[in-house]
Amino acid sequence: MADKFEFQTEVNDLLNLMIHSLYSNKEIFLRELISNASDALDKLNYLSLTDEAYKAISYTPRIDLKFDKDKKTLTISDNGIGMSKDELISNLGTIARSGTKGFLNSLSGDAKKDSSLIGQFGVGFYSAFMVANRIEVVSKKALENEAFKWSSDAKSYEIESVTKDTQGTSITLFLNDDEFCDEWRIENIIKKYSNHIPYPIFMDKSEYVPPKEGEKEGTYESKNTQINKASALWRMSKSTIKADEYNDFYKQISHDSTDPLLHIHTKAEGKIEYSTLFYVPATEPFDLFRVDYQSGVKLYVKRVFITDDAKELLPPFLRFVRGVTDVEDLPLNVSREILQENAIMRSVKEQSVKKILSELGKLKESDREKYIKFYTLFGKVLKEGLYGFGNDKEQILDLVLFKSSKRDGLISLKEYKEAMSADQKSIYYISGNKESMLRNSPLLESFKAKGIEVLLMDEEIDTIVMPMVNEFDKTPFKSISHSDIDDEIKSDEKADESKVAKTLVKMREILKDDVKDVRLSSRLSESAAVLIYDKNDPDFAMQGILKQMGQSDLPKIKPILEINANHEIFAKLEQNELMVNDISRLLLDMAKINEGMDIENPGEFSKILTKIMIKAI
Repeated sequence: MADKFEFQTEVNDLLNLMIHSLYSNKEIFLRELISNASDALDKLNYLSLTDEAYKAISYTPRIDLKFDKDKKTLTISDNGIGMSKDELISNLGTIARSGTKGFLNSLSGDAKKDSSLIGQFGVGFYSAFMVANRIEVVSKKALENEAFKWSSDAKSYEIESVTKDTQGTSITLFLNDDEFCDEWRIENIIKKYSNHIPYPIFMDKSEYVPPKEGEKEGTYESKNTQINKASALWRMSKSTIKADEYNDFYKQISHDSTDPLLHIHTKAEGKIEYSTLFYVPATEPFDLFRVDYQSGVKLYVKRVFITDDAKELLPPFLRFVRGVTDVEDLPLNVSREILQENAIMRSVKEQSVKKILSELGKLKESDREKYIKFYTLFGKVLKEGLYGFGNDKEQILDLVLFKSSKRDGLISLKEYKEAMSADQKSIYYISGNKESMLRNSPLLESFKAKGIEVLLMDEEIDTIVMPMVNEFDKTPFKSISHSDIDDEIKSDEKADESKVAKTLVKMREILKDDVKDVRLSSRLSESAAVLIYDKNDPDFAMQGILKQMGQSDLPKIKPILEINANHEIFAKLEQNELMVNDISRLLLDMAKINEGMDIENPGEFSKILTKIMIKAI
């Protein structure tokens, strides 16, 4: 007797979506089901080599496809690890590792774009409901005696005991139409998406048999034929692999429907032997900025699949990379500790990082347009590698790009240096969270007047990592929001303090609770005032980041208010001492607004501004 179950709410939502919305790329259901079959074979293959209990199982890994055109069914079978009753419920009736909910939250409404997310979110099995009105799954867990059948019409599901001779899983789809009962259609889909699945995929194919002597016509016979290459692409010689094969393999392992931007294929021989095949995607992985991101690199040892969740294979700043690492000299039951501590793995990781960064550098020089596309997608992540004391900073600094106060688009640090005058001592930058605010900052006035370029760093990650970067190519970095600017950018016209001596004294007294000092500026030519920070104090942008990181108990950090002694407002203040209090507070608040800061008392600001407007009228 069958036990009847209701789907979890999110799965119901997902099934409705599959059935009614995502019809733009229905054929990917087969990619997903074959990928699941391959995963099941990976698990049993690994256990049969590392676990004594499973070594007694005698089997030849394979995937089989069968049609019944009369019944309009397609069956995909494997002899892998199989599933128990509880696993059928947890894998097919409930959320798979929170992927379902994440998938639903990430949908854009573009059916083609959304359908490409199916495999990335681990909800591939459900895509079969795009082509089938009913699905039956018969599975027997390896080393267990019982087998079970899971069946569903996408409204609810049932599970009952059945008999099955061998371990593994068979999925039978009761198809909506004849499109996927065609052997040529199925063969083309498999060659497109699953050609390099490491296990053979067999299917009955009609093959032409030439006529024998005395016969006029040949015949067609059904033969059980392997239809995929079943080869480890990363182990093959690069000269034998076509571009389409590289791209198809990427789509297979990443569940991405678009071609990658770049592939990097390496085979190392000698003291340490390993093969790697890495890809840089042309689309952003859904979990790129999540702490619990899924590693995009699969680990193999001597072609045996070990894991697809080893974050130790590449550093976090390369977490967008997809691909395969296959190492020769590791135990098959490699532990997480071995991945972290082992000298071989450490060397493979270091060499892999250098190779990826080197190839990105070549791309930057050879195809700027494609590199800009890469950088737009993954530049923020790449910059994370500048934090701390890693060995890759120099390579990363060659790769990072920034906006400029003098040029459109993005420029490299090398391009910045090439444009420096002979007497320029530093690489100048300004950081904040909004490009338009940075471009109009009073801090840029003297740099613009002298034709000195300033890098505009408008991403949060810039504020975090730049204090960790001292120099590029022996030239130091300097933030123009700090007080220690070089003499080369100071105004040629020395400010006359005597002109504003009384005003300065009064402003220091009025603003003593809000600023560290009020002093004359040598960097302003048009604006009346600007805020800067002492060399060792975090500027406003950094203070915001520190608070986001949980450091809410930071002591109050007072900025310095610099004033432009040549601005007419101060000449008038010297003659009208009664206005110093109001103007001082107004100047401070205006300087804060220019920085993107909130003013502490907007009501008071409006009140003072209104009073001055009335007097002006």
